[in-house]
Order: sequence, then structure tokens, then C-alpha cells
Amino acid sequence: MTVSQTATYVFQTSFGKIIALKENGVIKAKSIRYARSERFRKPVPEPPSPTELILPDKTPVCPQVISPLVEKMIGPTHIESFDPEESTQYLSVIRPENFTENEKLPVVVWIHGGSHEIGCGDLPTSDPGDWVKEQRIIVVTVSYRLGLFGFLGGDRNRPPNLGLLDIIEALKWIKTYIREFGGDAENITLFGQSSGGDAIAHLMISEGVEGLFQRLIIQSAPLGLRHKRQKMAQEFLWKTERLKDESDVLKMMDDYRKLVPSIFKYGLKAAMPFGIQYGFPPLCREEESVEKWKANAGKYDVLIGLNNDETAFYLKTSEALNTYFGTGLGLRIMDKTVEKTTEFIYGAPAKVFAENYAQAGGNVYLFRIHSGTNNSTIGAPHCIDLPLIFGNESAWKSSEMLKNIPWTYIEENGKKLRALWAEFARNGSISDDSERPEILKLQKIVL
Repeated sequence: MTVSQTATYVFQTSFGKIIALKENGVIKAKSIRYARSERFRKPVPEPPSPTELILPDKTPVCPQVISPLVEKMIGPTHIESFDPEESTQYLSVIRPENFTENEKLPVVVWIHGGSHEIGCGDLPTSDPGDWVKEQRIIVVTVSYRLGLFGFLGGDRNRPPNLGLLDIIEALKWIKTYIREFGGDAENITLFGQSSGGDAIAHLMISEGVEGLFQRLIIQSAPLGLRHKRQKMAQEFLWKTERLKDESDVLKMMDDYRKLVPSIFKYGLKAAMPFGIQYGFPPLCREEESVEKWKANAGKYDVLIGLNNDETAFYLKTSEALNTYFGTGLGLRIMDKTVEKTTEFIYGAPAKVFAENYAQAGGNVYLFRIHSGTNNSTIGAPHCIDLPLIFGNESAWKSSEMLKNIPWTYIEENGKKLRALWAEFARNGSISDDSERPEILKLQKIVL
């Protein structure tokens, strides 16, 4: 980025005077605090600021352990650009630079993934600038508490679902203030990938969300791991009890990771040790969840789906597994394992969700993204949807996942996918005449 490409822009809002950056055709108001919290306490809304709100030097991020797999498959994390903070309730607003006064743009709220454990709202690999410019939408990216701070809990001293409550506070802020950025407060779409998709699916049945959003795009949500997690969560809560008062958050992160292997006995769900917990605010009991989704079918438009080879991200990139299953019969066994686990964790639950929702009268589309190229050795794995939606070639240049796939192929399919997703965000439907990328299978579910 050159100096000539960047300038400041001021949003005069009732929340405060917000200093933003104008760059490459978009305006970014970054790292706006929407709430605060004490450790293991519910978020408290942030009041309007009497002083200027200025972009911080570093991006606030919830304390976390960097994933070697993510570093390999997506790209390195430049930790010098981030500032660990427990109270990590921040959001960023990205709007087109060319804007007509009194224009109201559809709003997409990005809820990042990362197993409820890693990530943040503002990463180069999920910078929505390209999407915002192409489709004239506003994207709001949300950071919230993760891991021990946001998605464990289970008693009075450590309540669960705090990360979910953070997101609800962010949605309240967006509903209140997005008009002053040029957004349509009556046209808000939640967009979540992986654990972010899991979170927004459960926001559909959460208390306190009435009127905060109209649509949802749920990508690669591991809904197959949502069942019967209580015993595992309680054991992990007990094992991490000695860490709850640790003042050194980095030591806290290192110590809890050592405890994760002790819950592997719970099977596939232990691959995501943190998560939403039924029976605690803002959620119902697990046995009530399906009927709650059905009861809300008239409220929200839903676009839900997955990538065709989700678990190849984890299985086919393992050096240990490839030693035994990388060729011949072993590879055929590996392919079948990817197929079965993808369906169990992602595919079958998405299909059941969509069919239940349609049966209850809901407007729902089901999609699946395929690789469409022989250049990829792992097909269409978990996270392949991210470069398609967000673009940003420079951010993905070291991705092992995209090795041997020409960026022109990603960009060609990505532009078409971005257009379809924006069409859904505008009006809750996708026309049969709209151009589909060759990698996408999409259908409206009618029962």
C-alpha cells in the first residue's frame, strides 16, 4: 500500500466521531469497541464516546494459541500486528468509498470461524474490501471472546456462551448505529463460517435477538458436533479450574492446551473442545432446539451449505496419516474417510437443517462447493470458501491449500460467488437466471 492510496475519513455519528481509513475504493472504520467485560462476566454495552475514536496501531485479538495447521494451510499469522486482550469486543465497518447521501446499503455481518478458539474479525485473509466494492454492500466484521474466555463455562463463576452474548451486543450496536454509516438497519444478514456458522445458527434460537437480523449465510458449520457436549464441557471446565485466576494470559493459553488431549476420549466432538452450551442463556435446552428452529422458520431467510471435502483440510494434510494412507489402497481409504466425516460433521446436518426449515415454511437454500479442478490434491476442503468470498490474492499467496491452483481460477469463481451471496443478502432470494460459478451446486429447498 502506498501513501497515495490511503487517506483519513471522518464518520460523525451519535456514537462518537470515528476516524476511518479511505483506501483502494473502500472506507474502513476499524476496531470500534462495542462492549466491555470483566473476566468471565457478561458484556456491558459501550457508551457513546465524548472523544475521537481512532484506529489503534494493533488489531485487538482474544488471547489464543496459534494453530500450526492454520499457519500451514492458510498462511502465517504476523503476531506483531495484533494486541492480545481479554475484553475483545470490537467491530469494524467497511463501506464503499463512492456513496450517495441518504443511500441505504444492505449490511453483512461477518462472524469468523476458528473452532470457537482462534481468530478475530480483522484478518487479511477475510478483508471484505473486494466484496464491498464489487457489490456495493457494507460489511461489519465482529471480534468476540473465544476459548476459555468465551466458550467454556458451565457454572455461576464461569458462565458459558459469553462469546455468543458478545455477538448479540455487537448486533445491537449495529442495529442502533449502522444507519449513520449508510447501512440499512432493516436489511442485516449474518454471515458465519465454521464455528462462526455454528454461532449464527444458534443465534436464530437465542433470547434477545428479535429484530436484529433478517437473513443468515451459514458456511461449513460443524452442526454434527453440537450434540451431547455437556459431559465433555463439564470435565474440561473442571480440569481448567486452576487456570481461571491466572493473570498471565499467555501462560493460561499454554497450560490449557496441555489439557486438551485428556478429553480426546469423547471422540470427534473433542476436535472442537469449546462451543455453545444448551440450557444456559441465551439458549434453550438441546432437546428443544430443533422445534425452536422450526418455530422461527418464518422470521429468517437462510442460505446454508458446505465444501465437498471439508475434513481433507485436517486428514489429508497430516504427515503422519499420509505416511500410511498417501497412495494406493491407503489413499482410497483416506478418500472414503474424508467423505464419511465430511457428511457426518457438515453435510448431513446441513441437509437435515434445511429440510426441517423448509418443512416448517422457511425460505432456505442449500449449497455445496466443489473443487472443479484437478490441480488440487485435497479437493474442496474446509476454508476453501474464504478466498472465494474475500479475494485478496496477496493475503493467500503462501496458502498450502491453494497450492497449484491458479489465482485466476479462484478469482473467476469468487466474483460469481460474491455476486450470488450479495444477491441473497439484498432480498433473501437467488434468481434462477443469476450466473453460477462452475464449482457451486445450489438449490432452493421446497418440501
